[in-house]
Amino acid sequence: MQAYLLVGIGGALGAMARFGAQGWIGSLANGFPIATFLINILGSIAMGVLVGVLAKATPQYQDEIRLFVAVGIFGGFTTFSSFSLDAIVMIERGDILLAGVYIVGSVLLSIAGLWMGLLAMRVVA
Repeated sequence: MQAYLLVGIGGALGAMARFGAQGWIGSLANGFPIATFLINILGSIAMGVLVGVLAKATPQYQDEIRLFVAVGIFGGFTTFSSFSLDAIVMIERGDILLAGVYIVGSVLLSIAGLWMGLLAMRVVA
C-alpha cells in the first residue's frame, strides 16, 4: 500500500510539473512540439542522475526514493525517462539486439497504436 502511495503522490507531482512546464515553455514552436521534446530530454537526464546517485549510495530508503522519484515524479513528468532507462539497461547488459527491438518497436508501435485508436474513433463518430 505504501508503494502505491509513493508512486501516486510522486506521479501527481510529476504530472503537475509537466503541465506547468508545458505552459511555461509553450506547446508548439513553428509546428514542433518543443515542450514535449524538452520535457522528455530533461526527464531522461534527471533519471540518469538519480539512477547514478542511487547506484553509488545505498541509503536506507533507496527503494522508497526510487518509487517516489523515478517511478512517480519522473513517470508523471515523462514516461520517456523510464523508456530510456530500460533501453540503457539492456544495452549495458549487452542485449543490443533486444534493446534495438525495444526502441524501434516501442516508438513505431506506440505511434501506430495511437493512429489506430484515432481511426477507430473516427469510424465510430
